[in-house]
Amino acid sequence: MTGVSLSSADLDPRRRRILFRCWHRGIREMDLVFGQFAEKEIATLSETELDEFETIMAEEDNDLVRWIMGTWPVPERFQTPMFERLAAYKPDFEYPADALPRNA
Repeated sequence: MTGVSLSSADLDPRRRRILFRCWHRGIREMDLVFGQFAEKEIATLSETELDEFETIMAEEDNDLVRWIMGTWPVPERFQTPMFERLAAYKPDFEYPADALPRNA
């Protein structure tokens, strides 16, 4: 998945804004993690969950990518079910072996 596939037409303004921000993070890795999470979850998140999600979104992308990919420990304040759900949307950042150019 490389971009928005969920229509925001049926979402309230807050959810539309969050969905847009998820796909426009600043670094592609976080676009994919946050965007895929929002595509699946945004319509059903409670107001409390949206609050927590926006708090997570306010963190620096470089920190988030390290926490989500496991290269840095997740701070205690983010050791929550919401962060775990978000981190479960880890796109495959590896280039597929069968797509590598072959030597001539």
